[in-house]
Amino acid sequence: MSSPDLNLLVALDVLLTEGSVARAAGRLRLSPSAMSRTLARLRQATGDPLLVRAGRGLVATPRALELQQQVGRVVQDAEALLRPARPLDLSALDKVFTLRANESFVEEFAPRLVTRVEADAPGVRLRFAPKSDKSDMSLRDAAIDLEIGVASETSPEMRIQVLFRDRFIGVVRTGHKLSEGPVSPERYAAGRHISVSRRGREKGPIDEALKLLGLQRTVACMVSSFSATLAMARASDLIASVPERHTLGARAGMYSFPLPVDIEEVTISMLWHPRLDVDPAQRWLRACVREVCASFR
Repeated sequence: MSSPDLNLLVALDVLLTEGSVARAAGRLRLSPSAMSRTLARLRQATGDPLLVRAGRGLVATPRALELQQQVGRVVQDAEALLRPARPLDLSALDKVFTLRANESFVEEFAPRLVTRVEADAPGVRLRFAPKSDKSDMSLRDAAIDLEIGVASETSPEMRIQVLFRDRFIGVVRTGHKLSEGPVSPERYAAGRHISVSRRGREKGPIDEALKLLGLQRTVACMVSSFSATLAMARASDLIASVPERHTLGARAGMYSFPLPVDIEEVTISMLWHPRLDVDPAQRWLRACVREVCASFR
């Protein structure tokens, strides 16, 4: 039995990532006909068509989707083995890292993260990109080095690590009637509330939890960020409901209280593409993020 051609692994990784013979050929600097012949060899080697015609494009077979979760990791590990090991000189590192995170994370964690990074690598700059586009393509294309937030739906190829968990709390201005005495579900629901939703939704998990108790709150307005809801609550009698750790500094001088209803905590994670898994500078950056989030109590 002949040994398999391991060069086919690289071609398979690119083909499954691109989902296109032409784009894969471009990335590997091959002609489309040569790429088609390589796909034919892959089909013969795996015993599966891998990519099949659907309209004007190609779609992956179940076997291809199964292989995609493994082949990228194998190729990355192989590249790491063949790459000369060079010690990372942080003092001489001159690089911009792009992190995608929401406003609350930037406001609360970015100052300490910048200080932590500068202590090791004064030539490194951090760019914080907004959460307007949560597509994994930015991670695949290296436009984003690190994604930080709630990992709801993500491609199986992405690396993910939990940073911390955050609970929602209620916040009102100093002197608000809810700042005196226990806050019962009834007292909480009786107030006028601010809803935070990037999609403009009026109701959410808090409303579902109140509904189970036979209660309903009045949402006076809807905003798209936690910083906006805290600014409004600080200047009015409106009630804000925000994640505790994300808003520690922004809540200074306000009255905070545990929500009188059970709301599931949110899990904050960081995500990155496998191609950055073993890069020394990227590993150092992720260690800095973990350190800052772990110490931010």
